[in-house]
Amino acid sequence: MEILYTAAALQAHAENCRQAGQRIALVPTMGALHEGHLQLVRAAAAVSDVVIVSIFVNPTQFNNAEDFQLYPRLPKADTVLLEPAGCTAVFLPSVEEMYPQPTVMHFDFGALERVMEGAHRPGHFNGVATVVSKLFHLSRPHQAYFGQKDWQQVTIVRQLVADLSFDVELVSFPTVREADGLAMSSRNRRLSGEARTVAPRLYEALTLAATLVLAQQESPAAVRQAAVAHIEGEPAFQLEYFEVADAHTLQPLNAWEAGQQVVICLAAFLGGIRLIDNVVLSVPK
Repeated sequence: MEILYTAAALQAHAENCRQAGQRIALVPTMGALHEGHLQLVRAAAAVSDVVIVSIFVNPTQFNNAEDFQLYPRLPKADTVLLEPAGCTAVFLPSVEEMYPQPTVMHFDFGALERVMEGAHRPGHFNGVATVVSKLFHLSRPHQAYFGQKDWQQVTIVRQLVADLSFDVELVSFPTVREADGLAMSSRNRRLSGEARTVAPRLYEALTLAATLVLAQQESPAAVRQAAVAHIEGEPAFQLEYFEVADAHTLQPLNAWEAGQQVVICLAAFLGGIRLIDNVVLSVPK
């Protein structure tokens, strides 16, 4: 497994692989890897000759300086995990390497980023789109793997690929969960023992909402109200948003449409740690 530190090294590596006729998969991460990341790597390795994992805590997608500083960074432990999972190259750039000068271009994804994460984290998706564009240009992957836990991010990147005609197939991989339902996240390791005990309540709320959607006996507003009440039954949570939305447009729903794909998304603070999660399902026909 190769360790690459510069953009030039990554470009050269990708070009050599392309010249050799090899199929390249990219798994972009911010490190502090967990089983969810490793499942992405294994899935990529099963169908690709080359699996490049980027580890970069991207400052431009953080709108909270403290969150950026506290984000866990474990590059040595991460690289130990990656080779057995099928990774063939790790890209470990510095901030200066990725941003040798300030970026002046700005992405605007319209209605897709006016809700949920975009509404509560101004500039977040501009930062995501910027760094993903750079990674796509440098590594020229045939496929790129993203986790479904960041559903809005996947939707934004899919729009980015379409708008800029990137020759890459996006693969969205189902959310990987702990035994008690909590979505795996690098931020989970910052939860206190007490907070970790109540954290699964978020997935319980999503499951409750999904059950109500499938039953079609309650309106989207009523589904949201029931799920929010479940979360707020535990005072340790500070709910930021809970939305029942169209899975493709991300716009909140007022009524059900048979066969419609629905995403139920939430973000909440628990002990000062911001957690997100979602479930995706279809309204019965």
